[in-house]
Amino acid sequence: MSVTSSALVIHNSETRSKAAFVPRKAGEVSLYVCGMTVYDYCHIGHARVMVSFDIITRWLRHVGFKVTYVRNITDIDDKIIARANENGESIDALTARFIAAMDEDAAALGTLRPNLEPKATDHVDDILRMVDTLVKKGHAYPAKNGDVYFNVSSFPRYGRLSNKKLDELQAGARVEIDDIKQNPMDFVLWKAVKPGEPSWASPWGQGRPGWHIECSAMSTCCLGSGFDIHGGGGDLLFPHHENEIAQSEAATGETYVNTWMHVGFVQVNAEKMSKSLNNFFTIREVLKQYHPEVLRYFIAASHYRSPLNYSDAALDQAKQALERFYATLGALVDLGAGEPETAAEYEARFALAMNDDFNTPEALAVLYELVREANRCDKAADATGAAQYANLLKRLGAILGLLQYEPEAFRQAGAGDADFVAEVEALISEITAVRLAKNFQRSDEIRAQLQAMGVAVEFSREGIRWRKAD
Repeated sequence: MSVTSSALVIHNSETRSKAAFVPRKAGEVSLYVCGMTVYDYCHIGHARVMVSFDIITRWLRHVGFKVTYVRNITDIDDKIIARANENGESIDALTARFIAAMDEDAAALGTLRPNLEPKATDHVDDILRMVDTLVKKGHAYPAKNGDVYFNVSSFPRYGRLSNKKLDELQAGARVEIDDIKQNPMDFVLWKAVKPGEPSWASPWGQGRPGWHIECSAMSTCCLGSGFDIHGGGGDLLFPHHENEIAQSEAATGETYVNTWMHVGFVQVNAEKMSKSLNNFFTIREVLKQYHPEVLRYFIAASHYRSPLNYSDAALDQAKQALERFYATLGALVDLGAGEPETAAEYEARFALAMNDDFNTPEALAVLYELVREANRCDKAADATGAAQYANLLKRLGAILGLLQYEPEAFRQAGAGDADFVAEVEALISEITAVRLAKNFQRSDEIRAQLQAMGVAVEFSREGIRWRKAD
């Protein structure tokens, strides 16, 4: 499939409206997403950003764009330093451990690796050059405490992304007691070294980068002075992304980003997710209870800009929906039958949804229709027709990163450890043998044993299937 630039519309957080997407270079898309600060395990808010931009990237590539997807890693900041000190381990050991954990979580969710994953500590020289440029242009100044600050008053368009006015922000800001900053809204670009902290040499003394400047340096180094799309969580819009615009455009004199995309907040049982509220869940905690595709489906079932309310009930609904899809696929054998004559119609409706600001709920509605059509077919009289709908279902599902497992593997996923699965398989084999021998009493005994183990057994013409009971 190919797409013209006018076919795809994206909501731009800066203009607060949708517009036809026109890349800077025809046929190519440059995408930067703010990644994780690696001092702890990734939570479901991170999962939403990972999955949302994975689906966005998959669709852009599906319609023919060459996408350069960059997602950074923040491996030096206050939280990292504090956690390493708490644990009594080096910063390098801490960040390496949680980068590995992040990669495991992302792989479990079926997300494709970004093209580039720059780390802040690998770009300190680039950061220093950008800070030096800002100082020389009069947009930044060294303070008496050794820090270097960006002068927001020097950038007249400050606040355009968040729709905030500088004088209103200044009125509500706390003025520094020792007058270190020229303006209370000025933000740090370079932090003077403190005892026990890692540091690098700079024209202003030993220190380390501020958080905001890291993304400006990494994005422009990987994608150039300006690029097509910048994404991240909604919590980053202000001040992080606002500050990125100011320091990047002040340094380069060019438009930093054409389209800003922000993923909606995650709530837990209608409350903001927070460690203080004890409603904070890591990806790996959730995946102990649910198959990774269930979490992925749950995320895709809401538009990426909408608030996402996490609850066990919502995950259970996602699980039931996927089970229905997999049940349809599992009941059919691909007979090499191709796809139905109406495939183009379904694909066009799927594309219409995805081209409308990546409307995954509407795209999933098309998949639901394919399930209904497949199930309407008489499997005995029209096995070929049913298989055609199933083939199309699987192909379109793959664009969303769904329906990537064999149906039986999905049904058995999360059933337990290898010993448990081996025991169940042995009992299933015994059921097959005793039923062939017409020993139905023993078959019933084994079914009762499996039921006591929390295993549901289903018989069909294709054989015996089992799954963990709900």
